[in-house]
Amino acid sequence: MKAILINNYGGPDVLQLTEVNTPYITDPSQVLVKVRATSVNPLDLQVRRGDYASLFDLPIITGHDIAGEVIAVGETVKKWQPGDKVYYSPRFGGPGSYAEYHLTDETSLSSMPANLSFEEAAAIPLIGGTVWEMLVVRANLKKGDTILILGGAGGVGTLAIQIAKSLGAFVYTTGQSLLHEQLQHLGADVVIDHHRKNFIEEIQAHTKGKGVDVIIDTVGGSTLSDSPIALANYGRIVTLVDIAQPQNLIHAWEKNATYHFVFTRQSRDELHHITRLIETGHVKPVIDSIYPFEEVKNAHQRIEDAKRERPLLGKIVLSL
Repeated sequence: MKAILINNYGGPDVLQLTEVNTPYITDPSQVLVKVRATSVNPLDLQVRRGDYASLFDLPIITGHDIAGEVIAVGETVKKWQPGDKVYYSPRFGGPGSYAEYHLTDETSLSSMPANLSFEEAAAIPLIGGTVWEMLVVRANLKKGDTILILGGAGGVGTLAIQIAKSLGAFVYTTGQSLLHEQLQHLGADVVIDHHRKNFIEEIQAHTKGKGVDVIIDTVGGSTLSDSPIALANYGRIVTLVDIAQPQNLIHAWEKNATYHFVFTRQSRDELHHITRLIETGHVKPVIDSIYPFEEVKNAHQRIEDAKRERPLLGKIVLSL
């Protein structure tokens, strides 16, 4: 089968299209899936660079989203059969999705929403479980809450806006002026251009100094130390980003804030909640662009390029 192999850590050029052996079922609970589409996540870039080198042995097939069809099942598998359309996130540390076929345990699979294409479905699994964990499990977001989603145009941000709105929250987000209309269409009540305005001052003005109940951080930098100024008393901050430098949390202490740190979640149970929201029309995948599988280097360059002619909005998908 064709696969994208990483033999050495580095930039997009280390992603090599290669012929490798097709995996086959060796355990009665396994399922073989034909990958029809996958997507590019920041986690893929981190693996490619070697950020998690201690967890992997080269060569690596990375990738953390799959939408495809069941090809074969182990003898004890009852729920799935060949031809079923599924989507899921491969287990972190194991073989990834940048390949024509993927072997997994039956417990990792979810039925693909009937109203999505393979390309649309491939944009959801990793961020779906992650966003549900951030908003519902950690932040306990509920109807009437106010939430600030920093980085609303990214894959996590575009999904978080929609889910927060479906839960009944009032949604603030940050994004470039060019994207304000699209972000409002997704459900954002107020969009702040963080390139032109100070988001903390804007939140304080909009909330008359009260602040928001929840802040979702997909940006990093000094956000953990600065954003509590825009937080309500006893508010919650949930971050998905590595802490690259020491942070001064004095403002969080003053607000009696609660911090939650979330690594990407690969949970079938949490993905089921997203599936229901998709099938009922409350949530839809946001696709920035679709690249042929063979153009994976260009897809990685698109997500990494800081000087894009067109702003990034949503997920980058690879079609097989």
